[in-house]
Amino acid sequence: MIYENFSGKNPDPDHQHLKPVDRFISRCCRIAAACVFLLALGYGCATVEPPAPPPPPGYPKPYKVLGKWYQPLPHAKDFSQRGIASWYGEDFHGKKTSSGEVYDMHAMTAAHKTLPLGTYVQVTNLSNNKATQVRINDRGPFVRDRIIDLSYSAARKLEVVGPGTAPVEIVALGTMVTPESAGKPGGTYLPVDYYSGNFTIQVGAFADRSNAERLKNKLDQKFKNAHITVYDTGKEIFYRVRVGRCTTLQQADEYEAIMISEGYKDAFAVAEDQ
Repeated sequence: MIYENFSGKNPDPDHQHLKPVDRFISRCCRIAAACVFLLALGYGCATVEPPAPPPPPGYPKPYKVLGKWYQPLPHAKDFSQRGIASWYGEDFHGKKTSSGEVYDMHAMTAAHKTLPLGTYVQVTNLSNNKATQVRINDRGPFVRDRIIDLSYSAARKLEVVGPGTAPVEIVALGTMVTPESAGKPGGTYLPVDYYSGNFTIQVGAFADRSNAERLKNKLDQKFKNAHITVYDTGKEIFYRVRVGRCTTLQQADEYEAIMISEGYKDAFAVAEDQ
């Protein structure tokens, strides 16, 4: 039966004139149709991932972790910060850090979200006034209110291993110029400036020198200043393959983009003295 009136509305929207079984089938059909419509609508409204925010002049390019953008600092001069420190250990031991080197939980290193990689900082545990110096070689911690992730050894010196976290103060020292010695406690540091200086592009790092030599020879055929630098963690030696020479961070970023477009997806710009 068809119901019509002058308003054009259906006076029987729930199909009360149908038998109970028929009404049930009708409702199921409408529910299914609505689900299909909503599903199609959801796919049709998919958003495009926004591009990275442009960095301020003189700043390194930002990076994204867990949906949030972080803007590294161009230098560490006069940097200080207070907040909560945590630590990371065995689960990450032997894995690659953001700087390209392998994480050693027994080395005096730490992770920070924005300080230039290679910066030395003094960390003071505000709950017991114990202090130590670490080198920033990784990014993190990506947890709210935490400002630094200490290596196991650094956390042990500050007595953070037991409680897991502690309130700390970070004071940037810079890059080490003169290492600490027995007769002269404390090293000499130079504030980090990542805008100007000597930059190059690291393409790979290998424990086997022959693998590093093969990559260097391949790069030498097309690019200038392909070279190998040796990095000793104290337990293992790594051979870093680098290419190019730049005098500003902007040039290094452009060179990095070229290397990535050439198929070297892990390439990244570094200061030559790192």
